[in-house]
Amino acid sequence: MRAILATLVIAATALLVALPVTATTGKGQLFHDGSVVGTVVTPSPIAAGAGTDPFYNVTNGAAGQLGIAGVAPGDGPYHGGSWQVYLVDFNAGVTPYLLTSDEAVFAAEDAGDVTVTRAGAADFRCPVVRP
Repeated sequence: MRAILATLVIAATALLVALPVTATTGKGQLFHDGSVVGTVVTPSPIAAGAGTDPFYNVTNGAAGQLGIAGVAPGDGPYHGGSWQVYLVDFNAGVTPYLLTSDEAVFAAEDAGDVTVTRAGAADFRCPVVRP
């Protein structure tokens, strides 16, 4: 499990380092507080461990699972999408279900359904926009 996590973190870091060379702006979607919000994907790496806004990447989630933004514009301490990345893994024996908010991640963790791990090397910047 740790080997897989290490491989994912290394691959994400390599991707983030390579992005500025081939970067183009695109659009994406995330969950925030149970709703889908948009993102303007302007690939911009930041120093490992420097993210300030919680972002949850569910690695083995249910169909339709998106990344989860812990904050968004107008919602508390949003810092423009300077994402502090956490990997969320459904534990063995648990059938994955959709997680659509940071509160849902916390509840799943408290129930023993998921394991949440900080992945500082994967931190990145990408703003959130309301649909």
